[in-house]
Amino acid sequence: MLQQEKRAYNFNAGPSALPLAALEQAQKEFVNFQGTGMSVMELSHRSAVYENVHNEAIALLKELMNIPQEYHVVFLQGGASTQFAAVPMNFLAQGKKAGYVLTGSWSEKAQKEAKLIGETYVSATAKETNYNRIPSFDELTMEPNSAYLHITSNNTIFGTQWHDFPDTGDVPLIADMSSDILSHAFDVSKFALIYAGAQKNLGPSGVTVAIIRPDMLERAVNAERIPTMLRYDTHVKNNSLYNTPPTFGIYMLGLVLKWAKQQGGLAAVEENNRKKAALIYDVIDASNGYYKGHAQPDSRSLMNITFTLSSPELEKKFLAEAKNAGFVGLNGHRSVGGCRASAYNAVPYESCLALSQFMKDFQKNNG
Repeated sequence: MLQQEKRAYNFNAGPSALPLAALEQAQKEFVNFQGTGMSVMELSHRSAVYENVHNEAIALLKELMNIPQEYHVVFLQGGASTQFAAVPMNFLAQGKKAGYVLTGSWSEKAQKEAKLIGETYVSATAKETNYNRIPSFDELTMEPNSAYLHITSNNTIFGTQWHDFPDTGDVPLIADMSSDILSHAFDVSKFALIYAGAQKNLGPSGVTVAIIRPDMLERAVNAERIPTMLRYDTHVKNNSLYNTPPTFGIYMLGLVLKWAKQQGGLAAVEENNRKKAALIYDVIDASNGYYKGHAQPDSRSLMNITFTLSSPELEKKFLAEAKNAGFVGLNGHRSVGGCRASAYNAVPYESCLALSQFMKDFQKNNG
């Protein structure tokens, strides 16, 4: 069984750690799911057995995130990157502009895709400070003909996170929440659309979740010219079963949601995430500059903790020794370098405690 094997200190940015209990349950049911004599991967997506799995996952997500009942939850494929194009294709009408708040590489990519579809503008940006902060609400501008305002709630590469969300009035607020969905409580009703790749906090790669306010389906433009698979109403009308969905990924997502509920729900998950992040940030703050956090303190991410050491040589030594000690995934993104600890929901408190102690010991031995 998995619990008898040594588990890595997994700080990968994604695909990332999954709850051990969910992996063990999948292992137990892998060959024969609920007495069917088949794996979940072998079930027809039209079967009653699979549809129960599918619908339970939707219901659990709504329960855990307190999603208004009228909102639609759909399972998509193609990752959040496909949604970068799907959002403007569905909602950016001619004569309108889409606003984008630039807080890192993924928001830049989202805007780049939207530019292929229609007109966009930058509502606010933190690029001038190398994306080390989230712009304040006062910095946001919204043009009167805005089709929507798009944000990226957490920035995996730079380690920044929105800790509150703006009230955009009649302008629909859309968010890519790939790297912090289900990590903390917030008011879903502020958003017209939320989308997220599953591979950080929800499950394995291959599933994308979209949470859609009903009126957005009525706002869709040029529906007859949008490819069927990129239309949100296609998936809403068919309960995400228009074509074969990623059934095993959705099954795993359901197991992760059950695990989150067993932890005590979103409030308990958030509390644990805050404790985990504090272990590492406290070491950074107490290091007298030995470790330098990239994000400004009020913009720090609970999910992705980014930092550097005084020289590339010292960082290389730190990462090599960390790898030998069983820590995985601490390299910073290739575009910015440095170090990054991704402490997603399923990363145990003990892993963060071990990393904080390793960082203290490394400074002591290499000061």
